[in-house]
Amino acid sequence: MPVDAETGHKTPVKAAVASFMGSAVEYYDFFIFGTAAALIFPHIFFPDGDNAALVMSLATFGFAYIARPIGAVILGHLGDRLGRQRILMFTLVLMGISTFVIGCLPTFAQIGWFAPILLVLCRLMQGLSAAGEQAGASSMTLEHAPDDRRSFFTSWTLSGTQGGQILAALIFLPVTLIPDEDPFKYEWAWRIPFWLSAVVVVVTFYIRRTLQEPPAFEEAKAHGDIAKIPLFDLMRYHWRDVLRVILCAFIAAVSTVFGNLALAYGKEVGLAESLTLWLVVVANVFALGTQPLFATLADRIGRKPVFIYGAISSAVFMPFYMLSMSGDNMVLTFALAVLTFSCGYAAANAVWPSFYGEMFSARVRFSGLAIGTQIGFLLAGFAPSIVAGLGGVQQGGWVVISIFTGVVCLIVTLAALTARETKDVPTATLGIKVIAG
Repeated sequence: MPVDAETGHKTPVKAAVASFMGSAVEYYDFFIFGTAAALIFPHIFFPDGDNAALVMSLATFGFAYIARPIGAVILGHLGDRLGRQRILMFTLVLMGISTFVIGCLPTFAQIGWFAPILLVLCRLMQGLSAAGEQAGASSMTLEHAPDDRRSFFTSWTLSGTQGGQILAALIFLPVTLIPDEDPFKYEWAWRIPFWLSAVVVVVTFYIRRTLQEPPAFEEAKAHGDIAKIPLFDLMRYHWRDVLRVILCAFIAAVSTVFGNLALAYGKEVGLAESLTLWLVVVANVFALGTQPLFATLADRIGRKPVFIYGAISSAVFMPFYMLSMSGDNMVLTFALAVLTFSCGYAAANAVWPSFYGEMFSARVRFSGLAIGTQIGFLLAGFAPSIVAGLGGVQQGGWVVISIFTGVVCLIVTLAALTARETKDVPTATLGIKVIAG
């Protein structure tokens, strides 16, 4: 099916595969950092291992989200000006280098406060990379996809995040099985998952380097229809959509609460570290199957109802999942993990690349997606440290976590209700009415 974009034809399968692999790399790197921030970094990059160290460690996870809006402006501009593929190659290499370097950093015991400073700097580089990855991959895949299957093909970008999280959790599992008393765990074992990211980066680099630009972008370039300063056009014609995406992107806080904060909370209520990671693995495995189904449904009935269902169900299921972690029935806990993440959050996660991307014209799609999502993701990045600071990782913290999730999902739902339904709008005319009117 795939043919070269220079012939004027779309290559949706090739674009979807490249997007899946790129997202897998990005979120393998992101998730091993989040796992280490919850379980390892409080003991090696900060003065002690108490709750203050945990809050500071989880805050380092959030620092990437500070860099992401800055990176979104820069990489969005370049992506709309120079093309999607070049920027996607850059983000891949930057993420790989910064992650590998984290595995080489000295600890607090060796260089004091310079250790967390260096950790934050590397994390900022990860944030710059991630700022362009999902927006670029989603734009690329959407513009390659057939009009009636845009949601399905773009959902593979987010399925790549599940693949990356599964791989990261499986590779980190052996580290969690090492007893805390064994010095190898905190000296060398935690570094190995960071070093292994280089292998995934190399594989993805060779897959992605042959991907061509979408015909829509090539045609716009040939006719001189490339925005000189995409940010100006974006703010002039699409500022309402940018604001809408920012608020809708708060939904990502559900993922960071589920995948990162729950690790620390589970340990607090007595679950083994390896067991909490298995909860994440199983939920993400099921999400690999449910996300394409939700995306296919969105191609039939629309983006809005599926996305809104994902937000509401996340708020409803989260209290039951968190409460079950302090119980004795692990079968129930695993079932609720799948229900919350794979049958709830996965609906919004699968649909947002098409839902957000279709709000913008091709001239500013990369910038609109990047800036809107990365500003919105700021809340997601700091959600673990915010909720931890409010007592969310203490006994009974499930109440704080549930209230936080509910408020976030309410904001997301209200914002999504104001959006236009675009499933029947041809790709070539997406965003045109906004500019014309």
